[in-house]
Amino acid sequence: MSIILAIIIFSFIIIFHELGHFLVAKKCDVKVNEFCLGLGPTLLHFTKGETTYSLKLLPFGGACMMEGEDEDSQDDRAFNHKPLWQRAAIVAAGPFFNFILAFILSVIIVGFVGYDPAEIVEIQQDSAASEAGLEAGDVITEYNGYHVDLAKDLYVYSYLNSLNEGDTVTLKVRRDGETKEIQYTPDVSVRYLLGFNRSDASSMTVESLIEGMPLEAAGLQPGDTITAINGTEVADGEAYDAYLQEHPLSDEPVEITYVRDGLDYTATITPQEYRTPVLGFSYNLGYQKANGLEVLKYGTLEVKYMIRTTLLSLKQLVTGGLGFKDLSGPVGVVDAIGTTYEESKSEGALMLWMNMLNMAVLLSANLGVMNLLPLPALDGGRLVFLIVEAVRRKPINREIEGMVHFAGLMLLMALMVVVMYNDIMKIF
Repeated sequence: MSIILAIIIFSFIIIFHELGHFLVAKKCDVKVNEFCLGLGPTLLHFTKGETTYSLKLLPFGGACMMEGEDEDSQDDRAFNHKPLWQRAAIVAAGPFFNFILAFILSVIIVGFVGYDPAEIVEIQQDSAASEAGLEAGDVITEYNGYHVDLAKDLYVYSYLNSLNEGDTVTLKVRRDGETKEIQYTPDVSVRYLLGFNRSDASSMTVESLIEGMPLEAAGLQPGDTITAINGTEVADGEAYDAYLQEHPLSDEPVEITYVRDGLDYTATITPQEYRTPVLGFSYNLGYQKANGLEVLKYGTLEVKYMIRTTLLSLKQLVTGGLGFKDLSGPVGVVDAIGTTYEESKSEGALMLWMNMLNMAVLLSANLGVMNLLPLPALDGGRLVFLIVEAVRRKPINREIEGMVHFAGLMLLMALMVVVMYNDIMKIF
């Protein structure tokens, strides 16, 4: 079911993108030779007027193929014979239509579900946040210079820009119709950790080890099962949590007993101190009903959030905050859609379809942003050539431009193959 849903969502988004190119091209009287969905060999096609409409084998991608787009043409209605502003409008129409689609779907979601204001619901007593004057009911509008429209803005930004001990938090909040600025240095939570992840909350099987932490240094491996701490049996996750509550880890050494291949082993390790800045407040993660024109306002803010999140993620990718392993392609998206579908079924039909629409908004906005990147073969790369043409007052050699875009397409296809392999490895 997840594959079918993914194909439907992908296809709809891609058709809408290519429809932008198609409609503006027709409006500018450019000859469109083919309008296709998918890549690879043609499965079905029909011709209406001058345009062939086709369905390709691979359900990823699509194209609006115009006369004279990547080569010289003597046809008066060829793409490259049109004025510069018309060509720029045609190229930009695809990503623009993605943003239009994201807006339409966001308005539907907000109309049914509402929006999530970044309202503070609880302040930790005697915390730095409380002493600085932060109050429950305050609505955060800015966090360390980052404008906050929705609670999810704050969540994503703070996730991608983690605090360090000693950092100062500067908030702007709306209280009783007034804006107040609050500044403080967060408190620090001190914990002692062994350094492992469990396969699930009820299990004591080591799924992975945290690099540089005590258990890795002691030689434990994924697949080992921890059975006792300091001689006290921890048969499952519940017993482990109960033990830690009664005997919190400290800088004192502990003896770990674990099983590997049916044999018992012991290791004496010293838990590692882990210090984490604590904001000292919790904020709303629920939704409030939107009324009247608020639906349009918050529909727009949802699209803004999706675009900003994509740009923030790209920035983290370039600066090293995110690694290549964090990239996802079609396989990863199908898996995400499938996971969302399975988790949403128990919440009822409304939430199921709202979550599916939300995935479509994310993908549509993401496709719009990615297509505007100044890379060959993408719409952004074509716009770069048009800008250069405007500056030079003459076009770049069409054959050279076509070769650059073809090379870019080959590199993007190679990247897609690598990302798909990465997605498959993460799933299995």
